[in-house]
Amino acid sequence: MAEDNGSGFKAGFEEGVQKGMEESKRLFTMSEFRHELGIPLILARKLVIWGTVEVEKAADGTLQITEAELLEAKELLKHPWTRTKLFFKALGPGIITGAADDDPGGIGTYSSVGAQYGFGLIWLAPYLLPLMMAVQEACARIGVVTNRGLAGVLLKHYKKWIVAIIVALLIVANTANIGADIAAMTASVRLLVPVNYTITAIVTTLLIIAIEIAIPYKNYAKILKWLTLSLFAYIITGFVIHPNWLLIFKEALTPGLKFEKEYIFAIIAVFGTTISPYLFFWQTSEEVEEEKVEKKEGVFQKINDRIAHMRTDVRTGMIFANLTFFFIVLTTAQVLHQNGITTIESAEQAALALKPFAGDQAFLLFALGIIGTGLLAVPVLAGSAAYALAELMKWREGLSEKFSRAKAFYCVITVSILIGLALNFIGVSPIKALYYSAWLNGVIAIPLLFVIMVVGNDKRIMGRETHPKWVKFFGWIAVLFAATALLASIYLIFAK
Repeated sequence: MAEDNGSGFKAGFEEGVQKGMEESKRLFTMSEFRHELGIPLILARKLVIWGTVEVEKAADGTLQITEAELLEAKELLKHPWTRTKLFFKALGPGIITGAADDDPGGIGTYSSVGAQYGFGLIWLAPYLLPLMMAVQEACARIGVVTNRGLAGVLLKHYKKWIVAIIVALLIVANTANIGADIAAMTASVRLLVPVNYTITAIVTTLLIIAIEIAIPYKNYAKILKWLTLSLFAYIITGFVIHPNWLLIFKEALTPGLKFEKEYIFAIIAVFGTTISPYLFFWQTSEEVEEEKVEKKEGVFQKINDRIAHMRTDVRTGMIFANLTFFFIVLTTAQVLHQNGITTIESAEQAALALKPFAGDQAFLLFALGIIGTGLLAVPVLAGSAAYALAELMKWREGLSEKFSRAKAFYCVITVSILIGLALNFIGVSPIKALYYSAWLNGVIAIPLLFVIMVVGNDKRIMGRETHPKWVKFFGWIAVLFAATALLASIYLIFAK
């Protein structure tokens, strides 16, 4: 009897081992894997790329993951902080593009709007969000599918002189933005530490140039990504001042349109700051850069997977940018406008004006945010201009290239940043230049958006990966919105 029990125990043990082995060999597709973990596809794929999760390749070429690997991944991601940190790490050009959208120049524009109109233009944040997502996905999709920057794609299908005019306007607007950003960063440093303006501006400029040229793209992208965290300063500031949330949500959901010259001008400036041409060129080119990095690392993704990866990245970046826009207008409207301060000409002036009404915390966060976003945005502004001009002139280009192999590309970056610095010392008001460059961006965006929507829906260029319906809808709405605002502005200028 004891012998039977022993053999029964042995058989049960063997059966348990066998069952455990079978369960550990149970395979999950990538889609099933991410659903089991409750994570976005972008993070699931990055876990594989980083080697955190091992995969097996099926006969049909699909990637499959064992249950044992799934359980290990669940253990790794059980803490919300770890999950958030890894998701942020998994993001790519989209989050950088979104954060660069809120550069010190943009902060100055949003602050000016909040101070002048109170909550009167805060509705632009929620209503522009789907337009921002559609436009940046359209640009990113073009980069992913064609493996070319935007200027390179345009040259394939439009006359060179047309592309040259667009690139020239882009460089002018970007250089003005760079000058304003350097001025805002330097002034913000001086708000916190009593240092010489000229020396601080020069040192900051040279530091940005050195980092952009000397550091390889893979590491440089990581620096830019961590700088995006500076935008949280504005979201935190919004809560520090204890705003009237009921009034804010009411104003945000009900547009209060005014047919006035200054109001329409402000709408175009906000549109040009939020849906900005330099972001179109940067986003498209950085998708190409990401592909280069992945190929060097031996990672090859199908086009559908790259697009899915890109979509999560872009949406996260645009939501982040839009939230920052919303909270800057909220803060300046609540604190400055309601205390009678209706004229703000710069981001650092907005920070200083907050101090007596909102306290040292709000002032410090606002000022630090300007410095952080400037360090992020100036390289993006210069880089987008360099990508566009390099493709126009057929130069070797890319931040993944060494200086010795792409001298002209890096020279454009250097010269544009140095000219931006010079604007601060030759009598040209960077703030005035910024104000008009924001409006100019809104004007340039109209033909560019039109071309992007046409190119992205051309099957000869995009094959089966033309714009999805929602991108087409909101993309054309963006064109219509900007064109209508511009026509209204022109009418109001000449009406009197």
